[in-house]
Amino acid sequence: MRLDEYWGVGPKTSELLRESMGVERALDAIENANIRALVDAGIPRGRAVRILRRANGAAGIETLGTRDTRDVYDSLLSLASDHALTAHAADRIRVLTPLPSVDEREDRLERVTAARDAWEGLDDAERDAVRSAFDAYDDADGSDRAAVETALNLRAAGLRGGTFAALEDLDDDALAAAADALGTVGADGSVAPGTDAELDRLRERRDAVADLERGALDVLESVREQGVRSFEEFRGAFVEYVAGETDVPRGRVEGAVAADARDEADFASTSLRNLLSELETEVAEREKTVASELRASVEDAREDVDVAVSAVSEIAVDLSLGRFAAEYDLERPEFVDDGLAVVGARNLSLAGEVQPVTYAIGSHGLADADAGSATAFPDTPPSGDRVAVLTGANSGGKTTLLETLAQVALLASMGLPVPAERAAVGRFDSVVFHRRHASFNAGVLESTLKSIVPPLSAGERTLMLVDEFEAITEPGRAADLLNGLVDLTVDRGASGVYVTHLADDLSPLPPAARIDGIFAEGLTEDLELRVDYQPRFGTIGKSTPEFIVSRLVADASDPVERRGFEALAAAVGEEAVQRTLSDAAWSGD
Repeated sequence: MRLDEYWGVGPKTSELLRESMGVERALDAIENANIRALVDAGIPRGRAVRILRRANGAAGIETLGTRDTRDVYDSLLSLASDHALTAHAADRIRVLTPLPSVDEREDRLERVTAARDAWEGLDDAERDAVRSAFDAYDDADGSDRAAVETALNLRAAGLRGGTFAALEDLDDDALAAAADALGTVGADGSVAPGTDAELDRLRERRDAVADLERGALDVLESVREQGVRSFEEFRGAFVEYVAGETDVPRGRVEGAVAADARDEADFASTSLRNLLSELETEVAEREKTVASELRASVEDAREDVDVAVSAVSEIAVDLSLGRFAAEYDLERPEFVDDGLAVVGARNLSLAGEVQPVTYAIGSHGLADADAGSATAFPDTPPSGDRVAVLTGANSGGKTTLLETLAQVALLASMGLPVPAERAAVGRFDSVVFHRRHASFNAGVLESTLKSIVPPLSAGERTLMLVDEFEAITEPGRAADLLNGLVDLTVDRGASGVYVTHLADDLSPLPPAARIDGIFAEGLTEDLELRVDYQPRFGTIGKSTPEFIVSRLVADASDPVERRGFEALAAAVGEEAVQRTLSDAAWSGD
């Protein structure tokens, strides 16, 4: 395959890759999702990620129906990559895409949940050993030698079975010998310093003689300064001097001296050249022998080496995703033909303690999901309704619920566990998530409709998660458009949740749609709005403005402002406002 056949690799990018790393290395980097290699070649990281996502999962990328869906997808992979054990594992996580088949999703889920269980089953010492092994692997840029040493370190820590099963049948002795050899022999047959003591000794002698040969005149002067009176004395002093300066045995130097030199200068330079030539030949022969022995060690363990290199890379990715799942208490979803249902779901973007929620659309099969759950929920998720219109208080968590459903759907599509006690996820060809955008003009309306309607029109299995459609056009027409979207969603066999404050303005919904509501329940002692984030099925939610007005009345320190807010209290119902203030004061006693 040519470089320019990959999405995002145009003529300039292709030329950059060819010049910086060569075609074969560039193709290997793309096929193996090596973001670091592409970035080192000069491609911006964001572009490298997009190229690799398309190269390794073009069909999956099409699932991300809108920019907001892609934002959720990016944030999920960023969060997951934060738990990576190696840089390469982080890169591979960043380029995960939705998988096209349920079998592929099940296979990855099996590996990730096993890795989560493996990580949770390690004690502190074992976790430290794992982190230390992969830190060393990372520091060595994931070389074959580093992979073999990591495999040996993981085995030495006693890690066996499950996620580490691929390492079980390896030969430690053969791998140890191969580890000594890997990375020490270059493509040209050169052997790295420190590999063989005898070779290092020969090289030191050669280099010392080479230094003398380059300064032959200095050698000549040093020998003459010893007060020699004849050529024979000069010859003997020369041999002694060279042997002392280079650690070459005296007899070896004696055997290399020139036999027919014209004078002392010719004798010194010719003798040093002879000795250097002999030592260079000796070094080359020893290097060839050592390289051959080292290559033989690697070949003897070739099968184990290949297993170790592949297994360490896969273990790093699976265990990184397992750590992510353990950190956020993610659970394995069930894959169903239709719908989306969650029990005890949490939004991964929220910090601290959050109220889990139960929700569902479509015929998902989890109607009795909370019967054996560890946490009690107020309602079981209804089954059968293709569309839900979600209503309720401002700051009531409606948008957060949409995002939570998007997170569950996307994680499941990638074969990853989800933030819910239980979940059933249908097979969606497109996930259309649209946040509320505070712009009110025809251009925004047009661009929004162009992004959310085509997936429905294509007749794909689509999940629609649309937030406050009325924010981008006038309320009266927004109700008409929302009615049309609900009808279209049902007609096309899609599933959807539409958040709105216009429930009272909607025409009768089709039988396959329902209205749900989130309710504000009062104010806390700190006059913060208290909301039950669990939607009530089949009920229109109430925003209860008296709670907000009550807080404004209580917080007003300026008398003029207070009188203004009291006027509003009279408009929304002064008795309700006073009751709210009384309840808030009572709750703090």
